[in-house]
Amino acid sequence: MSLTAPASHVFLRALTLDAHIGYYAQEKGARQPLVLDIELSIDTQRFGDDKISRTVDYDILARHAHELAASHVDLLETFAERLADRCLTLDHVLAVRVRIEKPRAVPHAMAGVEIVRLRPA
Repeated sequence: MSLTAPASHVFLRALTLDAHIGYYAQEKGARQPLVLDIELSIDTQRFGDDKISRTVDYDILARHAHELAASHVDLLETFAERLADRCLTLDHVLAVRVRIEKPRAVPHAMAGVEIVRLRPA
């Protein structure tokens, strides 16, 4: 997804939530913080009519992330794919970029994943 191409983009940045996530035994059954950025490329060329039906409701993006965080997922990569899949089912969405950071994954560092996915043709 190119941010320089003519398109409309909506985003939700720095969504912080506690998720059931982790591959290792000590991570199972415990919640860990995640920080998510979700950016959508949408087919709406202009927003002049002030109708929410021409864009994507940010609350829906947050709800999808919170729903995924409620069930255990081993890998950030899997979480990102599932969130991207949900976003691509929304009206107007052509592409999605999901970036997830896991602050407690590695001491003194920020681990994470970023994926870009396009709506299937």
